[in-house]
Amino acid sequence: MSIRYNVVVQKEENWYVAKCIDNNIASQGKTIEESIKNLKEAIELYYENEEPIIPKETYITTLEVAI
Repeated sequence: MSIRYNVVVQKEENWYVAKCIDNNIASQGKTIEESIKNLKEAIELYYENEEPIIPKETYITTLEVAI
């Protein structure tokens, strides 16, 4: 079975942090690619003995606000 999850990657100091917004699992790496690879592994390990959360249809966008 393969499930598609929504992921946000942000730079925090010297690390890239990848966060799955569907299940609150996160990981990090020195590059964007490494952080995503590590997150994929973390999600796979988490769901080894758990029922996977199947995300609902999600729309992600950016929003500009004048402050």
